Amino acid sequence: MTVPPSFLRPLSAAFAMLLLLVLAPALLVLRAAPPAQALDNGLARTPPMGWNDWNAFGCNVTEQLVKQTADYLVSSGLKGAGYQYVNIDDCWMTSARNSVGQLVPDPVKFPDGISGTAAYVHSKGLKLGIYESAGTATCQGYPGSLGHEQTDADSFASWGVDYLKYDNCNHQNVPDQQRYTAMRDALVNTGRPIVYSLCNWGLASVWTWGAGSGTAGAPPTTSTSTSRRWCRSTRPTSSSLRTPSRAPGTTPTCSRSATACRSPRTVPTSASGRRWPRP
Repeated sequence: MTVPPSFLRPLSAAFAMLLLLVLAPALLVLRAAPPAQALDNGLARTPPMGWNDWNAFGCNVTEQLVKQTADYLVSSGLKGAGYQYVNIDDCWMTSARNSVGQLVPDPVKFPDGISGTAAYVHSKGLKLGIYESAGTATCQGYPGSLGHEQTDADSFASWGVDYLKYDNCNHQNVPDQQRYTAMRDALVNTGRPIVYSLCNWGLASVWTWGAGSGTAGAPPTTSTSTSRRWCRSTRPTSSSLRTPSRAPGTTPTCSRSATACRSPRTVPTSASGRRWPRP
């Protein structure tokens, strides 16, 4: 029997929240135009699936957690079922940039840095995701990427990051389309394939320029991040997927869907009796 890391088992909802991750790679336009289309770069032709630490661990993310989660995705068979992203959310960095304006991974939480963590995840045949916000600070008060888009995109690419969740906190009233386009362009400039997940909470008529952007809620015009109590609420997924902007490379959905609910579509895993959805 495969057993998940010991500190994952006591969680009331699940050892972590598996999620249907969604991207909007290069979905934004700078001029008034019909709804944008995803870049034809081969990324995420079907909705990316993986794990995000936030709902279960919040700011307590560590390199050890990420590595053990990668191990578990492989040993449990979830990788074989299509789950491939291990995504770090907020609080992974220090409270200030370095002397040249770059983000600095917290050396206590990530002693091998994000690059070392990414190398381990890649060695398991999986991909690593990271988090930032299109504002002056992240939702938890760490340095944001507004005004630092190219510097941060270059860091993500150099570290081997494969996925960026881009939040909407502390935006200083800069227009959404402008902020999200700036990071889209910065990611493209790196030359590294990076899935780009917009998390703008369904604001600013994102459906008209985001071509089904990855907002955290349902329907696509509304944002409601899930929690461990999600199982008691109305299931949002079906309404978030009914949209004409859904297409290969663009899929509107919940940003983090809890999957430890009892449902006819769940099957038992070999881990601690918890139940996961069929992919």
